[in-house]
Amino acid sequence: MAAAGDGVLGRISALLGAAGTTRAAHAALRKRPPGGAVLWERKNYAGRTVDLHAGLATAAGTALAAATAPGLPARTRTATALAVLAAGGCGAYDDVCGADDPRRGFRAHLSALRHKEITSGAVKLFGIGAAGLAAGALLKERPADKLLAGVVIAGSAHLVNLLDVRPGRAAGAVLAAGAPGLLRRGPAGPLSAAPMGAAAAVIGDDLRERTMLGDAGAHALGAALGVAIVTGNGRRGLAAHAAALVAAAAAGDRVSRTAAAL
Repeated sequence: MAAAGDGVLGRISALLGAAGTTRAAHAALRKRPPGGAVLWERKNYAGRTVDLHAGLATAAGTALAAATAPGLPARTRTATALAVLAAGGCGAYDDVCGADDPRRGFRAHLSALRHKEITSGAVKLFGIGAAGLAAGALLKERPADKLLAGVVIAGSAHLVNLLDVRPGRAAGAVLAAGAPGLLRRGPAGPLSAAPMGAAAAVIGDDLRERTMLGDAGAHALGAALGVAIVTGNGRRGLAAHAAALVAAAAAGDRVSRTAAAL
């Protein structure tokens, strides 16, 4: 009975902690944006000027809440912090350094690499992939499981970013995808709650077109969901998720167009 209560408290703690930290970070970033406000301003799909503060805020809120949720093993805390902060950091780098680069998707960045040009998107791609593999190695014991876990974490980060094409799409997807994880026992519960709390904290401003997640927030939230999936599944579940995420990445343009049309 105590274990069940601890599980509920862990989920509530992660959810509220992520939401509170994200709101506080968002307010602080709006007041004093690093590098100046212009650096973090973008035109959205409708030509309106929005800021990217929600991305940095959700990355920070998710990482802190997941890493401090009660009852998690030390290796799980480390893996979560590594995956979320690396994904958020690589995404923020692309947000800033790749703002004027029209190239999108794996093929475009890999094509640039073949011509000996290192794009910010390529840095993001390989950085998040490496972080996902490192986190997977901390979470699983067997080599095949470590590899599958890395694919799931990096693939989840990429999928959420593919959905960030209209207000509320990515944050809404995080809330929907994380909800089943709340019912799982063990670390998967609070690890699902953390990105949900962070997404819930900014979805209102996102829908009102005041802010957007950008690559930093979308990748960080997706990586957190990936870690939750990894901790809640064995090899068969990991293989199924990895296959689905690879298929989604291969059909990236269609996934984004579908999300935009919803």
